[in-house]
Amino acid sequence: MPGPMDAPQPVDVVLPCLDEAAALPALLGAMPLGYRPIVVDNGSTDATAEVAAAFGATVIHEPRRGFGAAAHAGLCAATAEIVAFCDGDGSFDPLDLDRVCEPIRTGTADLVLGRRRPTAPRAWPLHARLANAYLAGSLRRRTGAALHDLGPLRAARRTDLLALGLQDRRSGYPLEMVLRAARSGWRIAEVDVSYHPRVGRSKVTGTARGTMIAISDMSRLLRERAS
Repeated sequence: MPGPMDAPQPVDVVLPCLDEAAALPALLGAMPLGYRPIVVDNGSTDATAEVAAAFGATVIHEPRRGFGAAAHAGLCAATAEIVAFCDGDGSFDPLDLDRVCEPIRTGTADLVLGRRRPTAPRAWPLHARLANAYLAGSLRRRTGAALHDLGPLRAARRTDLLALGLQDRRSGYPLEMVLRAARSGWRIAEVDVSYHPRVGRSKVTGTARGTMIAISDMSRLLRERAS
């Protein structure tokens, strides 16, 4: 019979959230065994924090608005050796976490990103998809990493991530992570993950304004790293 030593090492899953009370029950209810959700409430006006706590998640409050601020607060609160990041809007299937984390567990990669495969046309708006393709292409040319998506579902080792010294606290945080990882010689991999229509209204890439803000933040980082 398998014993405790045979169980996979736990993974802390950072979920930056802003008004995601409607999406969290299904997301947290489907979290696989061994994956410990850390919900970072980034100033929600709904019951995000209460719903997360009711489902057993660790709840962190980050008053500074911004994806990077919330994501980094979750990273700093994590204690597991491996940390994953996932949107809290129900667009990702928690069962894909195993696929993303396995190369980290086995030591075949240092950073793994989930390449989004939409399950429906409305899962990924065209303007957001085009912006992602542009940024991913720029990243490939600058780093040589064979990436096609800068998706937020990703995993790495906690101590390694902290050592990167990430500074961006806005939409550029995911890109800065890849840029610094590539510069540090990390092995960066990509695996396919399913991508579903989000629950509720998007605050970032689901809107044209949010997409433009993300492009501006990430383009600035690319220019800074090129100079």
